[in-house]
Amino acid sequence: MKIPEFRMVAALMFMFMIFGTMAVSAQTLNAKIAAAIRTANSKDLSTYFNNTLDIALPGNEGTFSKAQAEMVMRDFFSKNPPVSFTLNREGRSKDGSEFGIGTYKCGKHEYRTSFLLKPVQGNLLIHQLRFGGDEDE
Repeated sequence: MKIPEFRMVAALMFMFMIFGTMAVSAQTLNAKIAAAIRTANSKDLSTYFNNTLDIALPGNEGTFSKAQAEMVMRDFFSKNPPVSFTLNREGRSKDGSEFGIGTYKCGKHEYRTSFLLKPVQGNLLIHQLRFGGDEDE
């Protein structure tokens, strides 16, 4: 193999490694968010919150600061301890935003759950978090 061909092959391999790492990184982030929801860990979940975010819960909806949002989620989780959380769907848009949609089961209730992540200074952060039941559809 000649030097120019070697450089091209090396450059292509490097690009595949970079893009592969980005895809795994996004999957890992969604898995970490899902784990925080599954274990009702509002503190861990809040590490992925933007400075302000929209939250919609049964009986409580609004725009909250990161600290307020952590307290709102702690209260929701304490009143609705999880039996399970399943991440059903994940996706990405052209603008770099990502989303996750899942099912949060607790006691007699089942909530369709979604989160929207947007890039902020190179990090994906939660801008919107929703827990809705059948009455919301």
